[in-house]
Amino acid sequence: MSRLEDGFGRRFHYLRVSVTEVCNFRCTYCLPDGYRKSGPQSFLTPDEVDRVTRAFADLGVSKLRLTGGEPSVRRDLPEIIARVSATPGIDKVALTTNGWNLDRNIAAWRDAGLTNLNVSIDSLDRAAFQRITGHDRLESVVRGLDQALAIGVPTVKVNGVLLKDGVQDGFDAFADFVRERPVAVRFIELMRTGDNAAFFADQHIPGGRLTDWLQARGWRPRPRAFDDGPAVEYAHPDYAGRIGLIAPYAPGFCDGCNRLRITARGKLRLCLFGELGVDLRDLLQGDDADALKARIQAALVGKPRGHRLAEGISGDTRQLAQYGG
Repeated sequence: MSRLEDGFGRRFHYLRVSVTEVCNFRCTYCLPDGYRKSGPQSFLTPDEVDRVTRAFADLGVSKLRLTGGEPSVRRDLPEIIARVSATPGIDKVALTTNGWNLDRNIAAWRDAGLTNLNVSIDSLDRAAFQRITGHDRLESVVRGLDQALAIGVPTVKVNGVLLKDGVQDGFDAFADFVRERPVAVRFIELMRTGDNAAFFADQHIPGGRLTDWLQARGWRPRPRAFDDGPAVEYAHPDYAGRIGLIAPYAPGFCDGCNRLRITARGKLRLCLFGELGVDLRDLLQGDDADALKARIQAALVGKPRGHRLAEGISGDTRQLAQYGG
């Protein structure tokens, strides 16, 4: 039972830890001009990740996701995965990656203890993938995903941002993609951030476009697990995989929130689209676990009921790579 509860009765079993703000892709909706260094890259060390993981595990967190930026830019990522997976109480160790050199790294990550893999693929059209990401690497990314399935990574998922330009053809292509692959493809509604206002105005479409498409073709929603993220996934008897939607603009989206975030610089982020954060870095450099857990629990008093995206307010989030999405 989680000991992490906010003022609205929500319990938290799921922690996302960003290990870097650096990303080597230039996605149109996030970092169209590429990563720009804004200060010293004093990101969390393996020891600090270990300490924050143990504190949250003691408080009832059982699922931890490593994010970025792009986490694989860190050469010590296998060590971080191994240390997280060895933490008592952590049952699931997940990673979100853009798939850069996934085919070279996935075996080492699996051996280190990775249980859940999310790969970002915004289009299955090679030219569109290159246009969105700035890199012609679709084939190697898919090869890495298929390798993850082949070596037995327990859970493999695909994340794609829902963009106006790719709606109809994109749905058809991803349905074919999961016909034989036991993976979940989740489309994420494009979210307004501090840096993407013009792109958002041009490319945002509501998630109902996807759910209408799915239901018209016989796809049906499946039950959610207690530690699932925010996606609603749909299944079909003729397909090995699933298709889902993360719809942050839907009414009540935040009511079932079960996740917290640690930034790459050691702040506890109560909401992706909130303001500031609670600094834990000083306590991550020592061994006072009780003080660390007390600060975490005290911080939950300030967690808001929900974000304000529908009002065009995205907090101080400039782009999603900043806090790990």
